Amino acid sequence: MSSFYDKSASTKSLFSTQNIVIANIGWAVLALLYFLLFSAKITTTDGTEQRADWYLIGTYIFEAVAYLGAGILCFRNWRSPQIVSGRNVWLFISFGMFAYFTGGIIFDYYEIVIKEEPLVTPADIFFVAAYIFLGWGTILAVISRRLLLEKWQWAVVGAIGVVGSLLAWLISKPPAEQEPAPEWIKTLAQILNWFYVASDVTLLIIATTLLLTFWGGRVSQSWRMIAAAAFSLYIADMWLKYASYAIPSYQSGGILEVFWVFSGVLFGIGAVLEYEASSRSRRAGAKKRA
Repeated sequence: MSSFYDKSASTKSLFSTQNIVIANIGWAVLALLYFLLFSAKITTTDGTEQRADWYLIGTYIFEAVAYLGAGILCFRNWRSPQIVSGRNVWLFISFGMFAYFTGGIIFDYYEIVIKEEPLVTPADIFFVAAYIFLGWGTILAVISRRLLLEKWQWAVVGAIGVVGSLLAWLISKPPAEQEPAPEWIKTLAQILNWFYVASDVTLLIIATTLLLTFWGGRVSQSWRMIAAAAFSLYIADMWLKYASYAIPSYQSGGILEVFWVFSGVLFGIGAVLEYEASSRSRRAGAKKRA
């Protein structure tokens, strides 16, 4: 019996808040080093320059693990009855993380295994779902609290919304055609392109609002991480949109794509910090009642 409790205690210690945060930060640092050290293109036998397949596989592994881990941590928050921001908030965010993870796997399959880059793939179904889930989860976090922002805070939200929208509009172009495609595919691709742009800007605005709303509260640190995750997602998406039309024959794996990994890592850190803050509040309340 004592050995069972010893194992249980060691497991809890292994998955403590500190260890999970350190593991996430370590994963982000490793990803950054990997992108910096190995992202250079190599000359192939036919004289063209491209990034090695093993490098691309590595970038996708870093990204997939980050979003899968974030999804698990967010789902853990949903299962916790004492979570401060509301369980449904974290349920939808976890759905968003899992959807982004699945979409990434499908997209990777097309790019590495099939070696095709069609305008629209089944991965878009999951990417669209990811934005919807993330948007609704963060909106639930906003409407669950009274927005008592000061004028300067509203000005900050408005400024970020305007700048983010302007930047997205300037660099967003219709996706380049890799091969002839039916008109309905081209139309759908354009719709998806603007949906992603609008979703990125919306998440940016919501994240800023959440950051200012929760500032100084008992879960302020977790929502700072969520806001940083939304900013990272915006940076990675905007870079891809810019590179796709500004850089001839752009190939995935550019250094700024590491912000996708950062986004997943920050969502995970935000989830674990909220879990710890909620658990600590519950323990403090139990001590007061005692």
